[in-house]
Amino acid sequence: MNDNIQQKGNPDLSAIFRSDLFSNLLPEEKEYISYRTGSILLRKGGLLFSPGKKAEHLFLLQEGLVRVLRSHEKGGDEEIARFTSGDLIGDFDFARGAEYDAQAEALEDSSLIMFPGYGITMDSFATEAPHIMSKILLNSAAMVIARIKSTRKLIIQSMSWVQELHRKIHEDPGTGLLKQSFLTEEINRILENPMALIMLKPDNFKVLVDDLGHEAGDRAMIKIAALLKGITRRLGRGWALRFRSNETGILINKCDEVQAESLAHSLFDAVAALPPVPLEHTRSKTKINFTFSGSIAWGIWPGGSKSWDSFFEGTYQLLLDTWKEGGDRIVRYREQSK
Repeated sequence: MNDNIQQKGNPDLSAIFRSDLFSNLLPEEKEYISYRTGSILLRKGGLLFSPGKKAEHLFLLQEGLVRVLRSHEKGGDEEIARFTSGDLIGDFDFARGAEYDAQAEALEDSSLIMFPGYGITMDSFATEAPHIMSKILLNSAAMVIARIKSTRKLIIQSMSWVQELHRKIHEDPGTGLLKQSFLTEEINRILENPMALIMLKPDNFKVLVDDLGHEAGDRAMIKIAALLKGITRRLGRGWALRFRSNETGILINKCDEVQAESLAHSLFDAVAALPPVPLEHTRSKTKINFTFSGSIAWGIWPGGSKSWDSFFEGTYQLLLDTWKEGGDRIVRYREQSK
């Protein structure tokens, strides 16, 4: 460790948690962050970072004064930024995982919060908690983008790392399907006429989980997710999604009624063709197989619907009603005019 940098114990993280960088973290995610964050004291004249070093930490200045200097090709240093209490330091470089092209120097004894803490790199933290890291990096990217609004559109469209982070933050970690939050954020951008929504809920799933546990349910969901992703992959378009609990489905753009109905029947047959699962502990003590079946509700937007929200909720409610009535069938949603 640099002689001018000393570790401190029990950092007060309230300030860093108020920053936009951690704005959308859940309480349990913030608790995890607290164990991976450190507090340091940088002595006057000490360097926080220098050119050529990889930006693997983000700093929040609690007390003190830090300036950033960049060397001129002709010689000499130029001060390009000065940070005071409450400022984040190095967020742009941290977000890109880049190398510093300047150095940060303490103008007085300064106290900083460092994330991740000493001994933890950005890569190692990403391995430990990829979903949390995705949120943090996406927030960091958003902060940088907000500062340079004039190039916001260019950055989003041209920087693949931003697009990849955007995808990961909406990805269900258990199945790899997109979460419903993706629709909430993106539906106005991707919606086009006609758009097919095909929703699936597996029947009698509780029997499988009660008998073999949640791991068996997770394995089954992975198999169902593979069927959904296979459809969008073969079509070369569309989105495979996980909505709520074990309700999943696909959203297909440029899809008419004939194709949508065919896809619904293909999915229905594919679920029924999944290999049966032997149940180990039934009340009758008789060995039986759990066979898969599904309830499917599908519809074409707009199809007379007043809004996407109305269409989505109507299709979802029809799915639940069909499942409660015993399932194992395909139904089409049509919004009733009032």
